[in-house]
Amino acid sequence: MRKLLSCFALVAMLCGMSTSVLAEDSVNAVVAAASAVASTTAPVADAAAPVAAAVAAPVPNKGDTSWMLVATLLVIMMSIPGLALFYGGLVRSKNMLSMLMQVFTIFAMICVLWAIYGYSLAFTTGNAFIGGFDRLFLHGIFDPVTGSVANAATFSKGVVIPEFVFVVFQATFAAITVALVVGAFAERMKFSAVLLFSALWFTFAYLPIAHMVWFWAGPDAYTDQAAADIANATAGWLFQKGALDFAGGTVVHINAAVAGLVGAFLIGKRIGYGKEPMAPHNLVMTMIGASLLWVGWFGFNAGSALEAGGTATLAFANTLLATAAAVMTWLAAEWMLKGKPSLLGAASGAVAGLVAITPACGWVGIGGGLAIGALAGVVCFWGVTGLKKLLGADDALDVFGIHGIGGILGALLTGVFNNFGMGGTGIVDYVNNKIVDTSIGSQVWIQAQAVLTTIIWSAVVAFICYKIVDLTIGLRVPEEAEREGLDTTSHGERAYNY
Repeated sequence: MRKLLSCFALVAMLCGMSTSVLAEDSVNAVVAAASAVASTTAPVADAAAPVAAAVAAPVPNKGDTSWMLVATLLVIMMSIPGLALFYGGLVRSKNMLSMLMQVFTIFAMICVLWAIYGYSLAFTTGNAFIGGFDRLFLHGIFDPVTGSVANAATFSKGVVIPEFVFVVFQATFAAITVALVVGAFAERMKFSAVLLFSALWFTFAYLPIAHMVWFWAGPDAYTDQAAADIANATAGWLFQKGALDFAGGTVVHINAAVAGLVGAFLIGKRIGYGKEPMAPHNLVMTMIGASLLWVGWFGFNAGSALEAGGTATLAFANTLLATAAAVMTWLAAEWMLKGKPSLLGAASGAVAGLVAITPACGWVGIGGGLAIGALAGVVCFWGVTGLKKLLGADDALDVFGIHGIGGILGALLTGVFNNFGMGGTGIVDYVNNKIVDTSIGSQVWIQAQAVLTTIIWSAVVAFICYKIVDLTIGLRVPEEAEREGLDTTSHGERAYNY
């Protein structure tokens, strides 16, 4: 215990010594004041007040565009194969293919729904809680007459990226969020029920939360205070409050974890839970999946800067170091309490660190990132042991214990470590074109409001969606099908033919 406390003391010291890596001579390298993956869905030139008629609309930089395409590919790799293998290795062998099938199919389905209506409802102007229909079927992004593609805002004035790259980048976020949910009720839900629930929850939980946290008019709309007031009035509800979520602590992790926990309660425990062994059948695959998640997460977090600049490098560094810190503290806690460190513990610690640093990665210095990661390893270890027993739900793959607890921790600590005195980056004042500090107390309160809003919204919507599915097609497979395994009973296949 003394060694562990010494480690925490060292982390705290590093946090105090940390300074922001963002260069003060370039406000354009810093992210927005209240979000890290928001966008304007109209060309930025239309949103900005014209300085002079001769000023041309901004043109996307090829370097930024290339980086965002690579980041999108990395997030796809996180889902398929990363999340699929991570989840697949954790279930029993008779359900391996069912997990792969659920993650793979959900990813495809949500991408289609995103193009049809999801992007429009999340990232166009509507009201404070949901967007509009301007981009249904991605209408208006490509002009077939001129062959031109509309632009989307970044977090720097006068800097844009092609809107299509923002569309596909955000599509991967939506898809992996919905896929995360299935780990909570693994091995017992009908495949048809999984798909129907996923479509409903995506529509009524993910899209509103994404809009509330991430939608804004873009930095070029903030020419003066009057223009800023008008722009803020069109932003999402939590964005207006000043909530900071760089890459999805609320939108992705807390949102998915709460939905999964509600499902674990409503669907019930697996047959034999607590009486029969239900150990992971293939930790090698889980390790491969966790490694792919870690690598892909660099696109998830650093890509959320929307530019290949200083903020992206800060997010990249925090994603590496916070995750490493979480691995070490999880193993330390496990070693002390259980007597042996495990590979499953190392992989779980890595995911815990990745989750916790996600909302903070572009807002905090390296010391803050290390502190968040180190705390996540210990707190999430408690989440999958002590808290899980207290809740009494069969959260099969510890979705809430890792993604829920880690997301809440990271979201709240973003408010602490964003402060200049804690080595954070502060936020951008786009009206006066300068970086300003945040107050720890007030920012943590804002973060808490975002966390509570996400928990309540996701829980209520998930409950209703599960009930709709149960009343229409039923949630759970028959007992004999569950005992035999979902691979054969739901899909007519086996992962291992021996």
